[in-house]
Amino acid sequence: MKQLSKFSAALILLLFLASCSSDDGADKDEEKPTITINYDDGFPQACEALKRGETYNFRALVTDNQALASYSLNIHNNFDHHTHDDQEGDCSLEPVKEPVNPLLVVDNYAIDGAPDSYEINIAITIPNDVDTGDYHCAYSVTDETGWQSRTSVDIKIVD
Repeated sequence: MKQLSKFSAALILLLFLASCSSDDGADKDEEKPTITINYDDGFPQACEALKRGETYNFRALVTDNQALASYSLNIHNNFDHHTHDDQEGDCSLEPVKEPVNPLLVVDNYAIDGAPDSYEINIAITIPNDVDTGDYHCAYSVTDETGWQSRTSVDIKIVD
């Protein structure tokens, strides 16, 4: 019985020591990446008017404390006046309307090489036949750990 007790104590001590490690989480990524359009080349800015038939470079700066993995661009109509919790700017809206042929862009991209900073630069041509009116432009970025950040602005598509 005494031997079993010593064995149990040794086993508990061994398990305790094995559960301890030198990895104290110092390299654990607990920070979300950042995303901004608030710089000279950032596009579009809040309340920007985009003309049908024109091509625009949608640009945003993304950064992370360790490694970026992917980003997305989403442009969708705001004919129903919905909002997003990450929305910047306060723009005047046209009356609520039903979409007929709204612009919809949902593009996802990988960021190769795991950099800690990257400039998104996507050329988008606004088709001549899409509905004019209120839209949202939303960017999101994800780091290699899976943390995500996003930002969105109101824009208008005009003739």
